[in-house]
Amino acid sequence: MQKLAKREEQIMHAVWAVEKAFIKDIIAELPDPKPHYNTIATMVRILEDKGFLAHQAFGNTFQYYALVSKEDYQRQAVGDLIKQYFDNSYPNMLAYFAKSEKISEAELEEIVQIIKNKKP
Repeated sequence: MQKLAKREEQIMHAVWAVEKAFIKDIIAELPDPKPHYNTIATMVRILEDKGFLAHQAFGNTFQYYALVSKEDYQRQAVGDLIKQYFDNSYPNMLAYFAKSEKISEAELEEIVQIIKNKKP
């Protein structure tokens, strides 16, 4: 799966949020300043070419929906981040956040509980 550019990710987040969207719906979900309709239409077609979106035709308009789930994309993006910056080590990533005080001891304990509860 390809990594998306920032605006492509914003478009995907908009589609994931509303599940099925016309271009105007996508634009409504994007932050200000709102991009031009034609810009988003072009980027949506690119996302279709990349296999992230598909559409259903309603006359001359298209309603778009995601072919890649947010969870699948998130899993890959986080995996790529860990490979690139933390030597493919989740403990290294958690240690980084703990050392930089971006995560509290309580949050780390919560993570430990999630891990313990996941084990069979």
